[in-house]
Amino acid sequence: MAFAAPSLKGRALRLLGQREHSRAELQRKLAKYEEEPGALARALDELAAKDFISETRVVESMLHQRAPRLGALRVRQELAQKGIAPDAIAQAVAALQATEFERAREVWRRRFGVPAQDAAARAKQTRFLLARGFAGAVVAKVLRSAQADE
Repeated sequence: MAFAAPSLKGRALRLLGQREHSRAELQRKLAKYEEEPGALARALDELAAKDFISETRVVESMLHQRAPRLGALRVRQELAQKGIAPDAIAQAVAALQATEFERAREVWRRRFGVPAQDAAARAKQTRFLLARGFAGAVVAKVLRSAQADE
């Protein structure tokens, strides 16, 4: 007994059931299943009209899941990869920058907990925080405050 392949809308709903996706992400993931030109755009238009696709929810979800562990630079990059509008990204990142130091300090505390004892350890801690998207000035401030707290 042969089963029919899921429709584009069915595939999109399955993806949306796992987590919030932006229209651009769905477009990229489902393009290979499109059999007739324009079918994917119509399916995504239908889902957007029914509010199954929401850029606002994608941003909120991303901020809730990733922001506690990442800096504003990395969050900006990930939102851009998801195809979020630049003004929505700017708004989300502006909200994050107020808590950047506290978030960086918490990430540092969970990973290292003790100040670097030598230049190599300090470089390792710096690279770790920079790779998570925290700004260089924030990283330096976190490492200085950790040294002062000792």
